[in-house]
Amino acid sequence: MSRPFRPNHPFHLLLYLEWILLGIALLTFFVPFPRHSFLWPHIVPGRGLKFPLGVLLSIVALGGVGLRLPIHRSQVVKGLYTGLGLMLCWATVLMGGRFREYFTPMLLIVVIRACLLFPWKQRLIVASVAYGSFLIRLMSGMQRVRPPGMPRRMGPPPPWRGRGLSQELLASLQLRSALLFGLVLVFVLLMVGALLTEHRSRAELAGANQRLRQYALMIENQATLQERTRIAREMHDSVGHSLTAQSIQLENVELWMLPDPTKASDHLTKARSLGKDALQSVRHTVAALRNNPLKGLSLSQALIKLTQEFERNTTIRVLLSTHLETPISKEMAAALYRLVQEALTNVSKHSGASQVTINLTELEAGLSLKMSDNGQGFLPEKNTTGFGLQGMRERTEALGGTFELLSQPQTGCHIHIHIPRVGEQL
Repeated sequence: MSRPFRPNHPFHLLLYLEWILLGIALLTFFVPFPRHSFLWPHIVPGRGLKFPLGVLLSIVALGGVGLRLPIHRSQVVKGLYTGLGLMLCWATVLMGGRFREYFTPMLLIVVIRACLLFPWKQRLIVASVAYGSFLIRLMSGMQRVRPPGMPRRMGPPPPWRGRGLSQELLASLQLRSALLFGLVLVFVLLMVGALLTEHRSRAELAGANQRLRQYALMIENQATLQERTRIAREMHDSVGHSLTAQSIQLENVELWMLPDPTKASDHLTKARSLGKDALQSVRHTVAALRNNPLKGLSLSQALIKLTQEFERNTTIRVLLSTHLETPISKEMAAALYRLVQEALTNVSKHSGASQVTINLTELEAGLSLKMSDNGQGFLPEKNTTGFGLQGMRERTEALGGTFELLSQPQTGCHIHIHIPRVGEQL
C-alpha cells in the first residue's frame, strides 16, 4: 500500500535544502528587530507585523506541496503545480510586510522543482518568469523605500542625507540585486541540470548492467544446454554404441560357450575391447568437464601432455609446435586448451586420419592456432551434426577471435583460429 505523504523527491539533498531555506524563513518570524534597524519602517506602529499568519501558511504550503512532485503526471498538471508555487510566492509579497524578502528564496525553490519536472525548454521559461517576477518585486519594493525627510514617529532618519545620493545608491543596489539573482538562477539551472544528467546516466548504466546480467545468464544457460546436448550425443554415440555391442557379444558368449568354446572366447575378447572403448569414452567426457584442465601447468606443457595421451589412446600421430614468449591469462589458456581438445576429439571420431599437425604461435596482433589432419575430409555445408565444430566456433567468437574452416573430401580438415590481444580490434 502506498503512503500518500511519503516524499517522492528524486533528490533528497535538494529536498533537504528546500526545507532548510523554508526553516530559516520561519525562524525569522521570531527574531526581534531593533527600533533603529533598516527594516523597522516595514513594521506598522501599534499593530506589529502585518498578516504574519498568511505568510506562515504560504511558506508551509510551499514546503508541503514539495513532498509530492507530479513527476509522472501530464504537462498540464506540472504547469498548474508550478503556477501554484508562483502564487504562493506572490502571496508573501501581498501579505508579508517585512516578510516580502522571503519571495526570493521561495522563487528559487519553485525554479528547482521546475527543473525536476520539465525539459530544458520549459525550465528556461519558468526561470524567465521567475526572473521577471523578481524584477517586478524589486521595482515595486524600491518605490516603497521611505525618502529622506520622513517624520521621526515612523522611525529614525535614514543613513543618507541627500536625495541625489539616495537615488544613486538605490539604483546601484537594484542593478546588483538583479544581476546577482540572474547569476543564481543560472547556477541553479546548471547545477540541477548536471544532477539530472548524472542521475539519468546512473539509471541508464544500472539498466544496462541489469540487461547485461540477464544476457550473460541467458548465454550461460544456453551454453550449458548446448554442452549437455553435446555430452548426451557423445554418450549415446560412443558409450551407448559400445555397451550395446558389448551386450551382443556377451550374449554370443553365452550362446557358444558349450557348443564352440573357441568361438565363445573370440566373442569374449571383442566384449572386453568394447568395454575398454566405452571406458575410454567416459574418460574423455570427464576430462572435457574438468573446471581447470591445465592443473597448474603452462599451456605448452598441458598441450604436450594432452597430445601424448591422445597418441597413446588412438595411435594417431600428433605434430605439436608452440611458440609463446609472453604469459597469457588463465582464461585464455583454458579456452585454447579446450579448442585443441575438441579438435582432437573430432579427429579421432570422424576423420580417419593418421596424423594431426597443431601450430600455436604468438603474433604481434594476437595468437594464431592452426590445426590440420590428413583424414578423409568433408563438405562443411553438409555437416549438419557438427556440435564440436559449432562449439569451437562459439568459444572462439566469445574471445573476440575468428574461426576459419577449410575442408573437402579426401583433403583433410584445416582450421585456423586467430584471437586478438585484450583491448585490440580485429
